[in-house]
This record gives sequence, C-alpha cells and structure tokens, in this order.
Amino acid sequence: MLLRSVLLALALPVFVLSPAHVSPAHGASEADVQRLEITGACPDCDLSGADLSTFHLIGADLRGANLQGANLSDSNLEGADLTSADLTGANLSGAFLTNAVFQSAILDGADLSSSILHFTDVSDASLENIDIADAQVIGTPISVGGPYEDYEDNVVGE
Repeated sequence: MLLRSVLLALALPVFVLSPAHVSPAHGASEADVQRLEITGACPDCDLSGADLSTFHLIGADLRGANLQGANLSDSNLEGADLTSADLTGANLSGAFLTNAVFQSAILDGADLSSSILHFTDVSDASLENIDIADAQVIGTPISVGGPYEDYEDNVVGE
C-alpha cells in the first residue's frame, strides 16, 4: 500500500508538468483557457500569465481580455481581435500577427521580437518599452523613439 502511494505521488507531478497538459498560470482562469481553446473566442477573459505558446488563434476574439504576462510566443494570431486587451509584459516573440487588431490595447513591456506584424492595427495602442528586435514590421505604424512628427518638429524644423 505504501509503495502504491509513493508511485502515485511520483506520477502526479509528471502529469501536471507534461507539455501536452495546458494549464493556466498566475491569475488565468482555467475555464477561460478552455473556452478559448474550444471556441476561439474569449472576450473579457482572464488569461493573465497563461501559457498559450504555439496556439493557433486565427481570427480569435480576445477583445478586452486580460493577457498580462501571458506567453503567446510562436502563436498564430492572424486576424485576431485584441481591441482594448491588456498585454502588459506579454511574450509575443515569434508570433504571427498579420492583420491582427490591437486597437486601444496595452502592450507596454511586451516582447514582440522576431514577430511578424504585417498590416497590424495598433491605432491608439500603448506601446511603451516594447521589444521589436528582428521583427518584420510592414504596413504597421510602429515607431521607435516616438512619433516622426515629434522628430520633425524638434530636429528638422530647427
């Protein structure tokens, strides 16, 4: 009986830590993660800290979702709607973000390195201290060091 209990105790952590088992982390709601996986829609969900790396979220509805600190590395968010979502400190490295909508979203401190941002809508989004090293940015109005108008007014106009 003792041997059976010990074996069960040793087997349980293997299941919990298995990469095939997706579990939410930090404040993420397990029900919200499952809802996103099943339906591809989870507006206003709490997915903070969730490991969503390599997920295929093409066209997903994540409007207003809390994705603070979430891991979305190498995920496919093509055409996804993240309007007003909070992605503070999220990892989007290597993510495919073509035609995604981040209108009025918060991406402060997000890692967008090596991501693909083709015609991504970032209008009115907060993009403070983002990492876009090695990212492919085409048709997406992201500027490094502030808007060009500030540069033009302060340097070119002098």
